[in-house]
Amino acid sequence: MSISPTAPMQTGMVTLNVRQLDAVADYYKQLLDLETLGRDGNSLRLGAGGEALLELRGNPDFAQRSQRAAGLFHTAFLMDRVDLAAWVRKIARERIPVGGASDHAVSEAFYFNDLEGNGIEIYADRPRADWPHDGGMIAMTTDPLDVDALLDLDPTRVWNGAPANMIVGHVHLQLGDVAKAEPFYAGVLGTDVTCRYPGAVFYGAGGYHHQLATNMWASRGSGPLAPDTTGLVGFDLILDSAAQRDAIAESAGVTGHELTDPWGIALNLVVRGEK
Repeated sequence: MSISPTAPMQTGMVTLNVRQLDAVADYYKQLLDLETLGRDGNSLRLGAGGEALLELRGNPDFAQRSQRAAGLFHTAFLMDRVDLAAWVRKIARERIPVGGASDHAVSEAFYFNDLEGNGIEIYADRPRADWPHDGGMIAMTTDPLDVDALLDLDPTRVWNGAPANMIVGHVHLQLGDVAKAEPFYAGVLGTDVTCRYPGAVFYGAGGYHHQLATNMWASRGSGPLAPDTTGLVGFDLILDSAAQRDAIAESAGVTGHELTDPWGIALNLVVRGEK
């Protein structure tokens, strides 16, 4: 069961190309205590509660993708606030360096980069009733995070590995042009634009603050993904019904259940509960 209801759409497993397969996998295992769910040659899947959240495809010959190229801004792993507090105590004990921490009004978040520069967010949502709104939009902010208040939350809670109900709460992309991206991420996928920042647009479904986001803060003007490079390949988009999946495929003009955005990022349309 999702810990923050995101029906009728939820982001699922994210797929990355990496040069250092085992080293990158070990980083995610240390950071979040993800478990290896399967390995097939130079590809492995990591997850929690038996659900795959991340697929790593390893090849030492991949070219390193530029940080200014289109691709991943971050994969955001969502858990309950009490679990987030226990996790913060874990990373403090293990002295895992943190790249940043922010209060977004709708959520509390910590930021990292893996060994090859792929962005990571670890976060917990605030109650939906507390999310601020402005003119029909969700008024997300980027303010300093009160880490002490989080650490004081249920101090007896012990981190026992990645919670079984942890999910990929959202996927944030960096692209060449957010205006060019909007007809795809809102029009084709049928999401709502929930928030706008300068150079960024956030997309939600089912009242969620965002399952998807795009920005061009460092990637303005970037072209499609280059082949045989590190970084994002694509991600699963989990839908409620086959009818919803087929409607998106028809809107995208494809006959199957795989489509790509204008930058070549692959989206795999998955119906909830189907294998």
